[in-house]
Amino acid sequence: MPETTVNDRISTPLLTLITQQSLDEDYQHVAERRAAQPAEQQPDGARRRSQRLAAVAVVAVFGLLVTVAAVQTSRGEDVRSASRATLISQIEDGRERLSDLQRQMVRLRETNVALQTRLDRVTADEQAAAAREVRLAATTGFGAVTGPGVRVTVDDAANGDLVRDWHLRLLVDGLWNAGAEAIAVNGQRLTARSAIRNSGDAIRVNNHSLSPPYVVTAIGNEKTLQADLMESTSGLQFRGTVESFGFPWSMQNVDELSLPAAPPRVARLRNAVEGTAEQNQTQHRKEAPQ
Repeated sequence: MPETTVNDRISTPLLTLITQQSLDEDYQHVAERRAAQPAEQQPDGARRRSQRLAAVAVVAVFGLLVTVAAVQTSRGEDVRSASRATLISQIEDGRERLSDLQRQMVRLRETNVALQTRLDRVTADEQAAAAREVRLAATTGFGAVTGPGVRVTVDDAANGDLVRDWHLRLLVDGLWNAGAEAIAVNGQRLTARSAIRNSGDAIRVNNHSLSPPYVVTAIGNEKTLQADLMESTSGLQFRGTVESFGFPWSMQNVDELSLPAAPPRVARLRNAVEGTAEQNQTQHRKEAPQ
């Protein structure tokens, strides 16, 4: 088969090629049948015309069918083209949405990192504030504390002399000056608003009446607290006073003391002594019997 014919067949649409090939084969088949018949069997003119009309009708019907098929094929191609365009449009829209979601995800990640950074700062500030609160509670007396320190016990004299509030104030002032971090008297934690005052024969601390013996516990450096107490002015006055009155007393180091927190509200007594430790000591000396 010549190359030109092959190229024409390749370039010819499939539907046209089928139609042409079918017609060619029909004509060839009819021609071969006529050539094979004897002369006496050849149809006459009227018969040939009838055959031709029938052939034309068949070809016309076949052509109509081919045309209808071509139209349907063209419509199907249009539908397929439209579907392909729609699919491409949907793919492009999906890509745009995906790009938007990716950009949104990046923004959310950045926001999450910023929020996590802020959370870390807030958490660190909260922890620092909590630690500061604990320290302040310990130093102000409104938080329970434990640690090493000293325990000082003093009792009334056998001859009937009673320990007075100013005796205990001398001891407490001496312990503060010696470096005590927290002090309690018979379990009553001392704060900046605590008052040690007599109410009749009883001594009251934080508006609670105490009974002898009086146990003063102080948290601090147990290796130096006793020595520093005895070197302070208030500590020396306390020791001289209790020994002169014959009050039994003792002092010892303790490896671990537990001091409770002061009540949330410490009532301020009307006759509470205010001022510096030195002013209080002057007042103690005025109140002390000569």
